[in-house]
Amino acid sequence: MYVKIKQINCVRDGVMNIFKKIYCRTYQLILRLAMPFLPYREPVLIKDYQQMADILNSKNLKNILLVTDKTLKNLGLTGELEDVLKNNGINVFIYDETVQNPTSNNVKDGLKIYKDNLCQAIIAFGGGSPMDCAKAIGACVIKPKKSLMDMKGVLKVRKKIPTLFAIPTTAGTGSETTIASVITDSETRYKYAINDFCLIPSYALLDAKLTLKLPPKVTATTGMDALTHAIEAYIGRSTTKKTRKYAIDAIKIIFDNILLVYKNGENLEARQNMLRASYFAGIAFTQSYVGYVHAIAHSLGGKYNIAHGEANAILLPYVLKMYGKNIYKKLKKICVKIGLCDKNCDKKLASEMFIKKIEDLNLEMNIGNKISLIDEKDIPNLAKTAEKEANPLYPVPVLFTAKELEKIYIEVSNE
Repeated sequence: MYVKIKQINCVRDGVMNIFKKIYCRTYQLILRLAMPFLPYREPVLIKDYQQMADILNSKNLKNILLVTDKTLKNLGLTGELEDVLKNNGINVFIYDETVQNPTSNNVKDGLKIYKDNLCQAIIAFGGGSPMDCAKAIGACVIKPKKSLMDMKGVLKVRKKIPTLFAIPTTAGTGSETTIASVITDSETRYKYAINDFCLIPSYALLDAKLTLKLPPKVTATTGMDALTHAIEAYIGRSTTKKTRKYAIDAIKIIFDNILLVYKNGENLEARQNMLRASYFAGIAFTQSYVGYVHAIAHSLGGKYNIAHGEANAILLPYVLKMYGKNIYKKLKKICVKIGLCDKNCDKKLASEMFIKKIEDLNLEMNIGNKISLIDEKDIPNLAKTAEKEANPLYPVPVLFTAKELEKIYIEVSNE
């Protein structure tokens, strides 16, 4: 009797799993078919602060919220921007309390400054955290009756946010190109994404001089964040000719330049190349999405406040290995295009070479290959959070259940 009941339950579980896979792949197919008709756009690239001031004045936008963080403010990196805007008759109100993995309280506090000073536009100055915070503030400005959690998910904002300028000071997140704002709930530490086309910044300024003071570790982890964006965009099932080109270009540029900027932070040309790669990768994953590396990294960032780029860098080889033969062909294509192997190379060998290249980069830049903060008792909930984020939205090469994802958490936490 026991054996018979167990068999029936297994069949039932299998059927449910099949239905879920069909649902996920159908959802992703619909998004892919709709992609050419969706309002994706790229921000207008501007050359300097004076051009930004001219744009603001031409739109009669005189009160501006500048969203950044304490470190950048204390380093004086926002000083030139503030001076140029003030000299052009533009009032600058600063919110500089943004933390790594920005919180709902960050958004609330920044929004108060925006409203109290009758601001009309927003400048995001920094890495992904200030940009995510700025986007969420913009969403709250035009959706005052909705909470951040109400806007979680896809296309819940659906209204033009105030004019948003993005000035990245790291070459990694690509947030200056994306539809996403990732926020951590201050009370529950639950990390979630708000995704809408209106969150793509209107303008972006890529200035390598702003990245010169980055410490080597931040240079390394943000660069690996961009690499993760490009790889996940390329190996997913919703790519286009355009996103594949952007992803491949980003991967090659990063492999050619990341060690240069890690070892010599004053290399301005390599810094500019990394900013360009981050921008390309951002465009690629905005349209083709990411995968389980990001879903797992977000769960870890929300629970333990692990830097997103560092988590991505460590997790990337583990997830690629778990995809197994399903990505051999695509990883070989990357290897051939970036000159890591020739077209006659065995695809399994090429895949192993590519993953080893990533592991070697992590080792050379002292990133490590384990995350010791993970508490074993948290793993089931972390895996459920990651699975919920990824499925059905992310067009991953292979669909995993929460139980399967637990294996990655266990492996990456074991010494």
